[in-house]
Amino acid sequence: MAVILRVSLFLLGVLFIFIGFGFLTDPVGSGAGFGLALADETSAQGLSSLRGDFTSFFWVTAGCLIIGAWKANATLLHTAAALIGTVCVVRAISVFVDGTYEGWMMPMGVELLATLLALTAARVLPESQ
Repeated sequence: MAVILRVSLFLLGVLFIFIGFGFLTDPVGSGAGFGLALADETSAQGLSSLRGDFTSFFWVTAGCLIIGAWKANATLLHTAAALIGTVCVVRAISVFVDGTYEGWMMPMGVELLATLLALTAARVLPESQ
């Protein structure tokens, strides 16, 4: 069980690193993939926000997942779960308030899975040491 949790969290962490790298290197393209469009694609403020906010979210979450799983650090795993879980809850509110869109279930499914795995690992991994 511990190995499966660690590998799963590592793979999710790697996915989040790649997503964050996409926002760092191509904020316009990555933003468009998330349904975000800049009014002016040369806007330094908009590009900075996409690069800074999304890269930091994905990289910090990835770090918490990977290091938390590797070191069996429940605090890091709870931090990752809080970050991802908040996104999932707010997306659910948005679906209720704003309606659905094409492909809305995929990101919520990944977020829910990541949250549940991080919470499970926070409880199981320290005991398996």
